[in-house]
Amino acid sequence: MAAAGVLRTPEARFADLGGFAFAPRYVTVNDARFGELRMAAIDEGPRAAPVALLLHGEPTWSFLYRKMIPRITGAGFRAVAPDFIGFGRSDKLAQRAHYSYAAFVSWLVQFLRTLDLERVTLVCQDWGGPIGLSALAAEPERFAAVLAANTILPNCEPPPRGVSEWPGALIAGWVSTAAAADDLPVSGIVAGVCRTVPQPQVLKGYDAPFPDASYKSGVLAFPGLIPIEEGMPGIRENRAVWTMLERFERPFVTAFSDADPTTAPWAEVFRRRIPGAAGQPHPVIANAGHFLQEEQGEALAEVLVDLMRRAS
Repeated sequence: MAAAGVLRTPEARFADLGGFAFAPRYVTVNDARFGELRMAAIDEGPRAAPVALLLHGEPTWSFLYRKMIPRITGAGFRAVAPDFIGFGRSDKLAQRAHYSYAAFVSWLVQFLRTLDLERVTLVCQDWGGPIGLSALAAEPERFAAVLAANTILPNCEPPPRGVSEWPGALIAGWVSTAAAADDLPVSGIVAGVCRTVPQPQVLKGYDAPFPDASYKSGVLAFPGLIPIEEGMPGIRENRAVWTMLERFERPFVTAFSDADPTTAPWAEVFRRRIPGAAGQPHPVIANAGHFLQEEQGEALAEVLVDLMRRAS
């Protein structure tokens, strides 16, 4: 039973999702306002093996990684794909004002500590990047490598010399759209930034966690938490994360897609600023939009497995 002010998607919503027959695991995380919250995850593969920590973003959930998980476990590794609070099978706060950037980071750090994950390769896309890299900065000893895919770590600094201007208008437009909305079409958002529209059964999977708009406060809140202006919550924290990453010497690989203009400039920024990126392969994933796990999950899994073998 969820606490007052917290919603929990009925389990029946997750029945008959093609290609996603994984059993969920639940971890309790604590919130200052709501106390104990239930955070869901897919956790497959050998318990003692190196871990691929698969982080989703807006407005997706662990369903995004369904094509990658079998390839990770088939290579002998452990795949852990959590649903952030507000998404997937995890508890959902009923009001968007109750979400914060710091809370998302705190919930993920608690998740890592509860499962005591070690030898972790962080796989971060979209909002999985800022949240996941912040968790890495908080618990660096747990991480062996990073695979960054179509993600950002904003800090309101100008782009480095030789890097094209940030696509700020695209991000600002998305923030404004979400701020003015009382509902958002989750599967429509996913389809709109894919090169090829997913099949109806797949789109059903992305909509599954949200029976109606009352369950979408996290979806509505997430865009407004992007720290894109000086003084916003998260700017100071992201700069501290960058300070740590500029000393990060373990393998750091970028695998951005060929058709995602919103995040494209960031691949070069990560490669330039992070020592662990030097000498690494940095493939471009062809024929994919923003959600490259959906369109080219098999190709991204190959990059990941290769990285994990080299980092183990």
